[in-house]
Amino acid sequence: MADYPHDIYSEPEPDPHTLSNLGPLTGLAGIWTSAAGHDVAPKEDGPEAEAYIEHAEFQPIDAQTNGPQILYGLRYHVRIVKPDEVESFHDQVGYWLWEAATGTVIQTLTIPRGQAVMAMGHAAPDAKSFKLEAVRGAATNGILSNPFLEHAFKTLRYDVSVTIHDNASWSYEQVTLLEVLGKPEPFRHTDRNTLHKIGEPTPNPTARAALAQLVAASTSA
Repeated sequence: MADYPHDIYSEPEPDPHTLSNLGPLTGLAGIWTSAAGHDVAPKEDGPEAEAYIEHAEFQPIDAQTNGPQILYGLRYHVRIVKPDEVESFHDQVGYWLWEAATGTVIQTLTIPRGQAVMAMGHAAPDAKSFKLEAVRGAATNGILSNPFLEHAFKTLRYDVSVTIHDNASWSYEQVTLLEVLGKPEPFRHTDRNTLHKIGEPTPNPTARAALAQLVAASTSA
């Protein structure tokens, strides 16, 4: 466990500029797309591989404090469709969070299949690649699923590796280990993609307010 201070109530004053405090998550901020996604999922007759098109938006939020803990982060929304289709193949929302004091990266995700996950890992502030994991039954980086998924497609663990590239792109490799009803061995459900930036992030509300104050002060001077 991290060496947390005895005073668990006092809150420090965060920097209003989230985009300057994201550590290894800095390269994820923005709007992204790719038509090169690859998914391998379980089917009754065996694994099925499919291509997918992904659109992802990662926007900075105001810093969050839990007493002395400060988290800077990105709110994200991912929507995935199959080629030549409009129906959502996968929809996902959540947060990517960075705690500089402990070098901790957190991903929270929720999907409308009745599942929520919190994955955690560690990285240096300037890291260009990092890994996170969530494990069934863990108290801090766990997995919760609705009763049907627990019955038929029980998630045992979730691992994701992220790599930030220099050409305004980033990649992920994701493995979800599933216990599928009637199958003798766990199934490795895999997803991977490389996304390319199509839009810049919008500064978080406190950063916009700070900028407005600077503009007002310069105008009145």
